[in-house]
Amino acid sequence: MNLSSDCDLFCIFLNLNGEIRIKMNSMDSTDNNQNITVQDFSECVNKIPLEGLIATDYPLMAEHFHKESVKSNKENKIIHEKIFRLLYEAAGMMLTPGSINEPFQPFFIMQGRRSAIPDDFTEQDITFFSEIVDQITNPILKARIADLLWHLQRPRNIRFALTAIDCYRSIPLERAGWISGNDKCWERAISLCRMLKEGAGDRLAQIETSILQRINTAVMDDGFLALWLADLLKRYQLAHKQQDLIAEKLQSLAENFDGANDLRRSQDYFRAAAEWYKAAQNQEKYAAMTVAYAEAWMKEAEQHESQLVASGFFEKAIQILRSIPRQQRHAHNVDGLITKLLKKLRESGEKSLDEMKKIQSPKIDITEIVNQARSSVAGKDFADAFFAFAGIYGEVKVSELKESSTKLLQQSIARQLFGSVQLSKDGRVTAKRPASGFTADGSQEDPALWAQMLDTYKLHIGITVQGCIIPAHEVLLLEHRLSEHTFVDLARRSPIVPHGRESLFGKALFAGYECDFTTSLHLLVPQIEHMVRYHLKQAGVKTTNLDKEGIENEIGLSSLMDIPETLQLFDEDLVFELKALFCDPLGPNLRNEVAHGLLDDRDSQSIYAIYAWWFTFRFLFTTFWNGLRQPPE
Repeated sequence: MNLSSDCDLFCIFLNLNGEIRIKMNSMDSTDNNQNITVQDFSECVNKIPLEGLIATDYPLMAEHFHKESVKSNKENKIIHEKIFRLLYEAAGMMLTPGSINEPFQPFFIMQGRRSAIPDDFTEQDITFFSEIVDQITNPILKARIADLLWHLQRPRNIRFALTAIDCYRSIPLERAGWISGNDKCWERAISLCRMLKEGAGDRLAQIETSILQRINTAVMDDGFLALWLADLLKRYQLAHKQQDLIAEKLQSLAENFDGANDLRRSQDYFRAAAEWYKAAQNQEKYAAMTVAYAEAWMKEAEQHESQLVASGFFEKAIQILRSIPRQQRHAHNVDGLITKLLKKLRESGEKSLDEMKKIQSPKIDITEIVNQARSSVAGKDFADAFFAFAGIYGEVKVSELKESSTKLLQQSIARQLFGSVQLSKDGRVTAKRPASGFTADGSQEDPALWAQMLDTYKLHIGITVQGCIIPAHEVLLLEHRLSEHTFVDLARRSPIVPHGRESLFGKALFAGYECDFTTSLHLLVPQIEHMVRYHLKQAGVKTTNLDKEGIENEIGLSSLMDIPETLQLFDEDLVFELKALFCDPLGPNLRNEVAHGLLDDRDSQSIYAIYAWWFTFRFLFTTFWNGLRQPPE
C-alpha cells in the first residue's frame, strides 16, 4: 500500500460517508429495503477483476468498490450501488488482529465523523454477506466477509471463522506482501485459532509449520522477513520445541548480513538470535549472540563519518555488553571489550565537539503556526516527516525562559506583593507559590522565579501542543500507517534507551501515535525515571539511600533531579524539562500524578500527556535520525 492510496481512501471515506450514505438514507423505503441477491452480487463483481488486485491491499480494494458505487449511483442502479457500498465499507475497515471484541476499527475518526464499523451493518446486510461468502473467489475479500460474519452473526457459526482462517493463511508469506498487510492477516488467523481452541482442529499447528518452513527457506534477499516471522511466533508463544532451530537460522542470516557489511540487518538478527537462544535456555549461545550484537554496533560506530553519532553507537554497544550475565563474561572477554569501548567512547566524544553546530529554526507567527505545522510534515516520506515532527517547535532554553520570566515578574505588582497556593481538583493544597522578593544586588535566586518559569513553560506546552503537535500529528496519521514494531525499533536504535527497555518505550510511543495518550503516559513515566537512574548509575552515581532499618531503597525521580551529577550528566535544558514536566508540584507533576493514580480519564489525555509523549519521541528520534544521515544533511 502506498501513500497516495492511503490519502485517497481517506478522501473517499469523507465523500462516501458524507454524501452517498446520506443519499441512501434519504431514499424511499421501497428502494432502501429492496432485497439484494447472490445474482445481483455476481453481476456487480463480474465488473471488477478482483483477482488482479494486490492480495492484501484492502484500501485498494475498497477504492475499487467506491468507484463502482459512485458510478452506479450516477447510473441510478440502486441495487448495484448498495452492494458496492457494502463491500466498500467492509473492505475499508482497519483490522486489529488480536482483538476479541473489536477486531475491526474505523479507518478514520475526525471532528465527530468516522468511517464504517461493524455495528453499522444491518441484519439485512449480514444476511446478504452470509449468502455471498461462498461465491467469493478472492481470498482476501472472502476472509474479510467471513470474519465479519463470525464477528456479527448471532448465534455464531464456526464455519465462518474457519473460512476466514483458511483464507488468511492461504496468503503467501513473502516480504512485499508482509509489509502491505500479510502480517495482520496471518496474525488474525492465529488469533481466531486461539479463540476457537479445539474447534480450529489442527489449523494452528499447520500455521506454525508454514511459518517455520518459510523461516527455514529465508535468504538475504528476503530482508527482515525471517525476523518478522520469528517475532510473530514469539508474540503468540508458538514453536517452543523449535527455539534452537529458529535461533540457528537467525544467527546464520545475521552472520551473512554482517559479512556483507549490512550492519543494520545484522544487528537486528543478532539481537533476535540472542533472544531465541535465551528462550531456549542456551546461555552460552545467548552470550555469544549478545556480544556479536554489540560488535555490530561497534562496527557501525567505527564506520560512521560523524563522531557525534559514533559516540551514541559506542554507548549502545556498552549497554548491550553490560546486560550479559557475569558468569558468561569471561569466556567472551566482555570486560575487555567494555574497556576498549569506553576508550573509544571518550575519544569519539572529544572529536565530536568539532562537529557541533547551532541549528535554529525561524520564528513562527502564532497566527500561522497551525498551517506551518501541517505543511512541515505533509507530503514527505516517513523519515523526513518524523524529523520535521520532532523539531516542530523549538526546544526550551532555560536561559531564555529565565530572562522572560524575570521580566514578567518585574512587570507584575501583584506577584511581587502576594503569594499564592495551588489546589488540586479535590481541594487539597498541592503547592505554594511565594511572593516575589528581588534582592538589591541580584545575588540570590528569587524563589518566585522558578514558579514563574513553570507558568511560562506550561504556556509553552499549550502553544506547542495545540498549535503544532496536534495539527502535525493529524497529518502524520493520514499519510503514514505505522506498526508498533516501528516504534520498538526506533527505541532500540536510540542510545539513550536502556537495553531491555526498548519494547516498553516503543509500545508507549506507538500508543501515543494511535492517540491513546493514557496508555502512553502510564508506560512512559516509570521508564523515563528508570532511564535517568540507569544513566546516573552508569556514570558511577549512587542512586539509593539507606533507611534506619538498613534497607537500601531507590531514590525517586524528583530526588534524582536534585543530585548535582544529574546536571553534569544531562544538559541544563533537558534537566529543566524533566523536572518541570514530571516532578514539580507547580508544574504538570506527571510522575506524582501517575504514581499515585490521581489522573482521571480526561487528565490522561491532556495537553501535558500529549506533550510528554512528543517530548520523549523527540529525543529518541533525534538520535535515531542522526544515525541514518550524514552530518551535512
